[in-house]
Amino acid sequence: MNSPLFLSIKIATIATLIVFILGAFFARVIARKKFPGKSFVESVILLPLVLPPTVVGFGLLYLFGKNGPLGSFLLQSFGIQVVFSWIGAVVAAVVVSFPLMYQSASAAFQNYDQNVENAALTMGASKWKIFFTISFPLAWPGLLAGLVLSFARALGEFGATLMIAGYIPGETNTIPLAIYFAVEAGHMEQARFWVLIIVSLGFSSVLWLNWWSKRNILKFNQ
Repeated sequence: MNSPLFLSIKIATIATLIVFILGAFFARVIARKKFPGKSFVESVILLPLVLPPTVVGFGLLYLFGKNGPLGSFLLQSFGIQVVFSWIGAVVAAVVVSFPLMYQSASAAFQNYDQNVENAALTMGASKWKIFFTISFPLAWPGLLAGLVLSFARALGEFGATLMIAGYIPGETNTIPLAIYFAVEAGHMEQARFWVLIIVSLGFSSVLWLNWWSKRNILKFNQ
């Protein structure tokens, strides 16, 4: 059960759930508010998109290492070791895919008419009720796009994962790592097999998202 395929789907799924919740939350809080330093905050959030994966991995290794500020706290307080474990792979996938979710969610929460929310607010609806009955459904197409793209990005994460989680068979050997080390060992047939698998998964995700988006556009125009 700990094959690269199973581990990749497991890690990408957990990371995507975390990213979806955090991305939607921060996008909702930040998107429509104006405050000093907003551009700086958003630049920090989007930074993993432009940094080399090894730089992201180095930063995570520093933070979550046994002597790092977060790593030592988690290890001493909860006995959780992030580095060289599947948890580290999840952390890497969360960090590199979070900007995609944030961008999609931010655009989604800004692209519908806010007057609908204001009207519900004046009628006495609570902010939580407005979010779950109005904001979330209206933003759902953009949120779903971010969800699918984040999953595909988490599934293909390599550089940061290798830095913080390493290559441990049965523990952190995701498909991208399995491809790299299969090529290193000269096992080209095995590498081609995993390339075909991950390309199929990524292509299927994007193809489904495009189909779903076009279908909803047609429904909207009818």
